[in-house]
Amino acid sequence: MYVEMKHIFKTFDGFCASNDVSFGVKKGQLAALLGPSGSGKTTILRMIAGLDAPDSGDIMIDGERVNRLPGSRRGIGFVFQNYALFRYMTVAENIAFGLQVQKKPKNEIRERVDQLLELISMPDLGKRYPHQLSGGQKQRVAFARALAPNPQLLLLDEPFAAIDAKVRRELRGWLKDMIARVGITSIFVTHDQEEAMEVADVIILMNRGGIEQMGSAGEICGNPRTDFVRDFIDAGRYEDMKL
Repeated sequence: MYVEMKHIFKTFDGFCASNDVSFGVKKGQLAALLGPSGSGKTTILRMIAGLDAPDSGDIMIDGERVNRLPGSRRGIGFVFQNYALFRYMTVAENIAFGLQVQKKPKNEIRERVDQLLELISMPDLGKRYPHQLSGGQKQRVAFARALAPNPQLLLLDEPFAAIDAKVRRELRGWLKDMIARVGITSIFVTHDQEEAMEVADVIILMNRGGIEQMGSAGEICGNPRTDFVRDFIDAGRYEDMKL
């Protein structure tokens, strides 16, 4: 396993956000942390990223225990749900930001930015500013910026939440394709069952700080192991029918 959470516990002001959470994600997999609001998905993502620390348990990345390792040294790229782009920087400057922090040579930065602009199909938009982009384009830039320093693990927190439904559907396929092309291990948070089923190789379905079931979309839909999983899947199907 490339990422492992081993018996993770985390409380906030007496509320148990993670209750003995254990799972593993293989190298190159795209995993979804799925569940209703308050189920503990984002807490897990933040602990992997080093933004929060577990009360107990082990966080392993590529065989190394990283509990005490700063997030900046974990080889992680992070994509936030609100893009978090710098308003007064161009697209190219936003993508280059992490490389500049690393003090990479200017020619190396320029080459990497051009490469990523091609990857996200925006080769001629490097001089634009965030306010000149659509929601889908902003998300692509956020994705490119996270990839720029060549992380070994990509974390995405509700990556399509701020985008309208039509564009969101288009970006799902795009994201899956890009991650497959880059070959990076990725974990994303979502409360959208359809999104997880369509994009993820493996789904970690959470409820009340714990894991109800983990497996492929087919395994979870075809063989729900708890009443919660069964009800969650049925509720998602009902929402799809209304749409």
